[in-house]
Amino acid sequence: MSFPDNFLWGGATAANQYEGAYLEDGKGLNTSDVLTNGSHTEARKVTWIDKRTNEKGYTPVLWGEKFEMPEGVTPAVLDDAYYPSHTATDFYHHYKEDIALMAEMGFKVYRLSINWARIFPNGDDEQPNELGLEFYDKVFDELKKYGIEPLVTLSHYETPLNLSIKYGGWIDRKLINYFERYSKVVIDRYHDRVKYWLTFNEINAMDLAPYIAGGVLNPTPQNRAQAAHNQFVASAKVVKLAHKIDKEIKVGQMLAFQPLYSYTCDPVDQVKIMELNQKMLFYSDVQTGGKYPEYRWKQYEREGIILEDSPEDYEILAKYSADFLSFSCYGSSVFTTHQKEAENSGNLGANGVKNPYLETNAWGWATDPECLRIALNTLWDRYHKPLWIVENGIGWADVLEDGKIHDDYRVKYLKANIKSMKDAIELDGVDLLGYTMWGCIDLVSAGTGEMRKRYGFVYIDRDDQGNGTLKRIPKDSFYWYKKVIQNNGSEF
Repeated sequence: MSFPDNFLWGGATAANQYEGAYLEDGKGLNTSDVLTNGSHTEARKVTWIDKRTNEKGYTPVLWGEKFEMPEGVTPAVLDDAYYPSHTATDFYHHYKEDIALMAEMGFKVYRLSINWARIFPNGDDEQPNELGLEFYDKVFDELKKYGIEPLVTLSHYETPLNLSIKYGGWIDRKLINYFERYSKVVIDRYHDRVKYWLTFNEINAMDLAPYIAGGVLNPTPQNRAQAAHNQFVASAKVVKLAHKIDKEIKVGQMLAFQPLYSYTCDPVDQVKIMELNQKMLFYSDVQTGGKYPEYRWKQYEREGIILEDSPEDYEILAKYSADFLSFSCYGSSVFTTHQKEAENSGNLGANGVKNPYLETNAWGWATDPECLRIALNTLWDRYHKPLWIVENGIGWADVLEDGKIHDDYRVKYLKANIKSMKDAIELDGVDLLGYTMWGCIDLVSAGTGEMRKRYGFVYIDRDDQGNGTLKRIPKDSFYWYKKVIQNNGSEF
């Protein structure tokens, strides 16, 4: 078989990178709203103020690196900094135009996120913000008009800032109840129009960027473990309440996944890959598999980590695991214990070791033509639950020439990836629900805070400093993807 007749082709965005209107209609501040722009060579920064001395400053956010806010400071918006999330590419005021463009491409599904602080401005409010709810009413009604299925992420790299300041983010178990209350409100409100939900975007980012993933201001190993546990329990509770509200609803996990290759055949390198896979798959072992794996308990034992938990936590994790497993996969990475050897060969990359067999773009991202087949088989063999590729794409410095963008490089990348997932279905029998290409309409890069690093099928006139008309211009890839959807992936 090739792609199923009901295969869900579409695209994906996130509120903090796309929506804008950061204080409009009663919305509160999110953790993303105090995160500055950056670049490939300069980290994004969390800005803060020390209310005792009125000192102002910032702390860099580097994936996989130590993040430590000065004691006693409060994350805050500063007058002299630029925050891309505040306007982003302004879906809030362009949603009708953008959804019409999605419909023109033939989207079957659109993955978006609800901005938690638009619904509960402080996160712990007693009552929701009605104007925030009304905005998503309009979005879902517009999608329904065109027959586009929404896939909704409840928390996509933004936590109401008040929950970070007041409770330290997801390290506090109180957030379980606040998230459950928020989820109940929106699922109750939209269940007639939204069948598919995701709880936390790339939940395993808690290991690499706990501020981004859960608003954690003091990311010690103990706090990361506790924050992850609290998100696991919250997610399971949302599965429970969603099934109670509407038995047709499916609630999935969202995992950041990439195939990992060993640079050498040294057995020590193979052990390194095994351990890195365990670190990545721990999150799906719990959220989709329903239980903590022994290797993680052993790690906690070695590190002296003791969770604040209850027997009921593990009962609900087992009973209300994710209905399906969605994941992001942009490419693969190579690792080795022979770092010196890799340096001498000129193959050292920012994330592990550069793969000499793959082409790499300006941001160090390599196109791996087999990564999706490997990813899909790995996850299908491990969990045997339906899968969904909800992020896959490539950032590029698109150039506007004579009012057009000729992004043949994006088409080339997507052709390789579509073939890879088609092989997983045809040759391997993987159960794949759909594919939502990341950043289908240009948005701010989460990793670098840039507009220059573009992903979409539609170009938006906006630059890294926030200048531009916000005009939407379809790229060459727009028309190519339209044909792919029309023929259901039989020709690409």
